[in-house]
Amino acid sequence: MFWATLLLFNGFLVLFLILSNRSRIKKEPPLDKGIIPWLGHALEFGKDAAKFLSRMKAKHGDIFTVRVAGHYVTVLLDPNSYDAVVQDSVSLDFTRYAQVLMQRIFCLSLPNHNPTTERAMMRRHFQGESLACLNGVMQRNLQALLATEELQDRTNWKQDGLFNFSYSLLFRAGYLTLFGTEQNSHNQDLTAVYEEYRKFDSLLTKMARSTLNTEEKRVAGSVRQRLWNLLSPAQFRKAEPSSWLQSYRQHLQEMGVDEEMQTRAMLLQLWATQGNVGPAAFWLFAFLLTNPEAMSAVKREFSSISLQANPPHHLPLDKLQCTPVFDSALSEALRLTAAPFITREVLHNNTLRMADGREYNLRKGDRVCLFPYLSPQMDPEIHQEPEKFKYDRFLNANGTEKKDFFKGGKRLKYYTMPWGAGKNVCVGKDFAISSIKQFAFLVLTHMDLELCDPASALPEMNATRYGFGMMQPEKDLPIRYKLRDPL
Repeated sequence: MFWATLLLFNGFLVLFLILSNRSRIKKEPPLDKGIIPWLGHALEFGKDAAKFLSRMKAKHGDIFTVRVAGHYVTVLLDPNSYDAVVQDSVSLDFTRYAQVLMQRIFCLSLPNHNPTTERAMMRRHFQGESLACLNGVMQRNLQALLATEELQDRTNWKQDGLFNFSYSLLFRAGYLTLFGTEQNSHNQDLTAVYEEYRKFDSLLTKMARSTLNTEEKRVAGSVRQRLWNLLSPAQFRKAEPSSWLQSYRQHLQEMGVDEEMQTRAMLLQLWATQGNVGPAAFWLFAFLLTNPEAMSAVKREFSSISLQANPPHHLPLDKLQCTPVFDSALSEALRLTAAPFITREVLHNNTLRMADGREYNLRKGDRVCLFPYLSPQMDPEIHQEPEKFKYDRFLNANGTEKKDFFKGGKRLKYYTMPWGAGKNVCVGKDFAISSIKQFAFLVLTHMDLELCDPASALPEMNATRYGFGMMQPEKDLPIRYKLRDPL
C-alpha cells in the first residue's frame, strides 16, 4: 500500500511539473523561470522586487517574462511603450487580479462589480465642486486635530516619530472627512480605527502574497474583525455620513451587496483612500528636514502665501493652488518613494507592439506588469542622479512646472507615475495632493518642527512593500515639535 501511494504521488508530481513548465516560443519575450519548480522567482520577487527586476533588466533588457508562484509575468520597463498596456482594455484586463487581491486582503467578493460605474461615481465626489467641498472639510478637520489640547503647549517640545506623526494626523483627518463628520472628531473610535488599521497595514503585503504564518493569520483575522466592527453600517448610522459615503453605500446596495460585504468594502475603501497619503507626507517631510535648502525654499513660498491670508494665519485654499516650489518638491519625493505595480491579465493571445517597432507575443492567462519606479522614475537617462532628492527637479528656470523629459531622444509622456496612468489613474489624486499640501502648510507655518538628531539620515525603505503604492520606512525618524502660532 505504501509503495502504491508513493508511486501515485510521484506520478502526480511529474505530471504537475510537466504541466506547470513551459518553454519560450519564437517572438515571445525572454523567459526566466528560475531554478525552483513552480515557485520560480517568487521569493526574490517578494523580498525586494526593485532589486530583482533591476537584475532581470540588466540580464534580459526592458521586456522579459518571469515565473512567480506558478504564474508567468511579463514585465515591461520601457516608458515609451507603456501606452500599449495602459490604453488596451480589450486584450488586457485589470479587474481580475484586483479581485484576487480583494479576496486575499479584505476577504471581499463583489461578483457584480462594475469598475466603470464605480469610477464614474467616485469622480463625482473627488473632482470639481465636490472636490472643493471635500478640501474645505479636510482643512477644518486638520486644523481641529492640530489644535487639540495635547498640542497647545507652546513652551515644551513634544517628541514623536515622523512617520507616526504624519500618518496619524492625515489618517484621522481623512477618516473624518470621508467616513464621518466634523462633530465626531473627538470620538474614541477615531483613535481605535487608526491603531487597528496600522496593525492591519503591517500585514498587508503578506496577505496579498498568501505568506502569513499561523500566528500572523490569527492576528490578521482578529484585526480585520475589529475593523469591520468599527466600519459597520450600524456605526455610521450614529452620525450623518459624508455624501461620498452615502453614494458608495448606495452603489453597493444597487449591486445587491449584503451588509457584511458592504462592511468589508468599507475596509477596502479605507485602505484605498488613506493608505498612501500619510506615508507620502512622511517622505516629503523627511526629505525637507534632511535638505535645508529645500526646506527653506518651501517655507519661503508658504510664508508668502500666509502673509496674503485674511485673517492672518488663515489657511487660504485658493492661494494654495499656485505653489510651484512645493509641487516640485512633492513630485520629487513621490518619484523617489512611490512604487506601485500596474498589472493586467492577458485575456487572449495577442501581440504587444513597442514604441521602437519590436513586437512580442503574449499568452492568454499570463500577466503584464509595469513598474514605473524603475523606469521612468529611477532611470538615470531620464532623471540625472536619480537617487538624489532635488526639490527643483520639476521646475523650469522661470519657475514654471517642468514637463520635458526624454529617453532615447523621445520626449516622454510618462516621466513619473506615482498615481498610475491611463483610464485607471487614481481618481483621488487631486484630493490626496491637496490633503498633503494643506497638512504641510499648517505644519510649516504654525509649528516648529525639527529632527531630534540634526545628523539623522533617511531611514531605509521596507523593500517588501514594492508594488503596493507608497513605500514605508524600515524604522521611524525621531522628531520634536511644538505649536508656534495660534490656529
